[in-house]
Amino acid sequence: MTTPTTAYAVGSLVTARGRDWVVLPDSAVAGAEDDLLVLRPLGGSDDDVAAVFPAVEDVTGARFAPPDPADLGDAAAAGLLRSALRIGFRNGAGPLRSLAGIAVEPRPYQLVPLLMALRQDTVRLLISDDVGIGKTVEAALIAAELLAQGDARGLAVLCSPALAEQWQAELRSKFGIDAELILASTVPRLERGLDYGQSLFDKYRHVIVSTDFIKSPRHRDDFVQHCPDLVIVDEAHTCVTADAATAAAAGGRRRAHNQLRHELLQRIAADADRHLLLVTATPHSGKDESFRALIGLLDPRLENADLSSDAGRRHLARHFVQRRRADIRRYLGEDTEFPSDRLFKDETYRLTPAYKALLEDAIAYAGERVSDAAGRNRREARIAWWSAIALLRSLVSSPRAAAQTLTTRSTSALARSEQEADELGRPIIADLAEDDNLEGLDAAPGAETELGGASARLKELAERAAALEGPEHDLKLALLIKQLKSLLADGYHPIVFCRYIPTAEYVAEQLDGKLGRKTVVRAVTGTLSPQQRLTRIEELAAEATEDPAARRVLIATDCLSEGVNLQHHFDAVLHYDLAWNPTRHEQREGRVDRFGQKRDEVRVVTLYGSDNGIDGKVLDVLIKKHREIRKATGICVPVPDETSAGVTDALIEWLLMRGSADGADRGEQLSLFESNLSSTSQQLDVDWNSLAEVERASRSRYAQGAVHPDEVAAEVAAVRAALGQVGEVRGFVRTALRALGAQLVGGTPTEGDFTAATHGLPVGLRESVTAAVGSPELGSAGKLWFRHNPAVPRGEAALVRTDPAVGAIAQFVLNAALDDQLPAQHRPARRCGVIRTNAVSKRTTLLLVRYRFHLTLPSRTGERQLVAEDARLLAFEGAPAQAAWLDEDTALALTAAQATENTAPELAQATAERILGALDAVTEYLDAHGAQRATELSEAHRRVRGASEQRLRGLRVEVQKPADVLGVYVYLPVAAAAMNSDGRA
Repeated sequence: MTTPTTAYAVGSLVTARGRDWVVLPDSAVAGAEDDLLVLRPLGGSDDDVAAVFPAVEDVTGARFAPPDPADLGDAAAAGLLRSALRIGFRNGAGPLRSLAGIAVEPRPYQLVPLLMALRQDTVRLLISDDVGIGKTVEAALIAAELLAQGDARGLAVLCSPALAEQWQAELRSKFGIDAELILASTVPRLERGLDYGQSLFDKYRHVIVSTDFIKSPRHRDDFVQHCPDLVIVDEAHTCVTADAATAAAAGGRRRAHNQLRHELLQRIAADADRHLLLVTATPHSGKDESFRALIGLLDPRLENADLSSDAGRRHLARHFVQRRRADIRRYLGEDTEFPSDRLFKDETYRLTPAYKALLEDAIAYAGERVSDAAGRNRREARIAWWSAIALLRSLVSSPRAAAQTLTTRSTSALARSEQEADELGRPIIADLAEDDNLEGLDAAPGAETELGGASARLKELAERAAALEGPEHDLKLALLIKQLKSLLADGYHPIVFCRYIPTAEYVAEQLDGKLGRKTVVRAVTGTLSPQQRLTRIEELAAEATEDPAARRVLIATDCLSEGVNLQHHFDAVLHYDLAWNPTRHEQREGRVDRFGQKRDEVRVVTLYGSDNGIDGKVLDVLIKKHREIRKATGICVPVPDETSAGVTDALIEWLLMRGSADGADRGEQLSLFESNLSSTSQQLDVDWNSLAEVERASRSRYAQGAVHPDEVAAEVAAVRAALGQVGEVRGFVRTALRALGAQLVGGTPTEGDFTAATHGLPVGLRESVTAAVGSPELGSAGKLWFRHNPAVPRGEAALVRTDPAVGAIAQFVLNAALDDQLPAQHRPARRCGVIRTNAVSKRTTLLLVRYRFHLTLPSRTGERQLVAEDARLLAFEGAPAQAAWLDEDTALALTAAQATENTAPELAQATAERILGALDAVTEYLDAHGAQRATELSEAHRRVRGASEQRLRGLRVEVQKPADVLGVYVYLPVAAAAMNSDGRA
């Protein structure tokens, strides 16, 4: 006869199916007649939860078995068990519920947005940390915590299509959130699986949605109606305009897109109960109206608030976090490993006579076309203008890009008006700072405007361009080869950024075989899907790492300048083509200059032509000025689009006039255009400096002040006390792997990267580690890298407790310690030990105790019932019945005590038997300590949730008795030379 379900309290132990389980709260509500138990394996994760029917299966109450006094280990075995227990926790009892179960260890500064969020009833937060600090991790941390606590039931991430798969991979691999992609390319397939009348957003709990796909009226209403209660908006600055009138007056397709996105976000934010996280590195950049429109989404009162007043700043501070690298490089006494700086080098080249003649002839042709069109009508003038710019940019890029442009029809030729010509032409040519979607923009532009195809003149120019391929005619390519050889010789792995697809393909072909036998070169362009790009990069990295002497070179277009993190495989950037907006250079360089970069110094090489009439001015007026502002302010200030466009327009006018003007007026006209270019450049300088000052003042005025560092330090200390210190993890992994048969190379017990030869590991552990790092080839290679830096690429493991490989090792060690049927060599940790040491003056017993707690956490959807675990080290002197309990620091210090003398096996077993036989005498103390710990945990939950009564009402933490005594370790003083037969000193 089985015991009724109601006999088992939440958190109690039962035995079923040949193992011990913990009873979960769902058992009380799972069945109408209490006929179902919902159980989690003791020490297991939520992934292993099972439902058991006591009516058909044997279920009995259980008590955790005490250690076997015959199964003794040494001090190292005791330390291993404790570390394995803490590292293996996935259901910690602390207030930050998600941290025990995610596969990333957040830096202390990354907890600031999380703590800010947890103090709000409805989370409304703008995360605006600098590029490379980890905004995606910060936003995902908040999402994981809200989902874990039950304050959110579903998640939607709005982002560009190019970043959707990366968001999906980050959420799945690091935070255990499985989200479906809702893109133009996936919707037809997904809709086929819907029931009649069902919405995609009803069927899929977590989604990643293309902002541009969902903003259209056709899809927007469905999304808003069924929108999840937690929304993250990536690159949020592209989703606001100051107001509809401003957008209409400005004109342009880009502003219209922003207006549609803004309308979408306004409707999402209108639900006052919806959590909203806005993520962007450029929240204002001097544009106060757009910034106010952005923060108005968080709280409508902020849009018109006086942000210069103390009250206004305090109000904003509750919703806004923004840090520079300098602010967090050293935070709470810990260093974050960003590259110290970028080393810039500008290298110049000159055109060969044949290339120079081609460029001059093309400029003359373009000037004639612009002059002729200007005499007809403004529409044709703008079409000719954009065609001329396309031709000149392609010629400066590469012979192949030029040849393709010369024989391709201009997109702007389809325009029906002057305004439409500008809308079609400018995004393809001008490298606008606010282009958030780079898909398709790396295609070579067209220069032909006639319907019948390329004219004879353009065909002749195209043939001349095609004949100039190769380093003997193309000195830009020759300079690239020279600079790459220099970087490779210094051990760097560079990325070469090109403007156009034909240029990238041309460069990759030309480099083949010219950089040495051990250099692997691959190209990634917009011809590949986002997932194919990532696959190509991983394949390149794998090819180049097979030989330690091998080097990798990636040729890429700007399809990789946003979203894709490349710091694990590359450490130098070479700008083959100058962008006409320095923000694009910042984006390119930011792919490798970010957290996780192993190089202390990232090298940046910029190639420019000294005699092509374009590069020199762009470099001096835009690129160098951007570097100066970044160096002076420590931040990246985007160039003002309007003034920047004026500079490039003036530059092109000057070039075309130089190529087409003749006769007596030539000198006067050139002088006029040079004066205009100089004046426009000066105005840009003024406008840009003004923006930089506004940005610098904003950073100071709106600096994060809602959470004091001491508050963060308290939570970091609490988390690490429960889940383990970084140094403990490193020592545990090395000790456990070596004890289990792996050979380690490199590093030290406390620092440094190392490799582990995995062939000697038990088969089960080897398979678990292989699956954890996502690297099937590990089984054959037999070598795994462990890195001290927590940002690691696929196929490597980080020395942090949340890394899946580290978790697999901890779970194996813990399970092996509890299974005395395993071979001794597979059980490096033991539950019992007797150690003779001069670290104690009296017999001292150390207990490793696991407590289980029943948590009742209030949420917006009702009370949430959870079972959580906590491990404690408790120590006492003397016999159990007369125990003199020691403080926690003294107990912790015992784990580092070394055996000074050997202990005779017979004496050790007799001592262990005596202590274990009398251990019931400490049960009352263990229960009292558990109750005290429950009170401490309750206070911690209240502290993190802030003063909100709504978030505190109903909060309870109750300890489940009795506690589990996992380990008992007795320390004997060396001075006690004589021992009684019963083991007493």
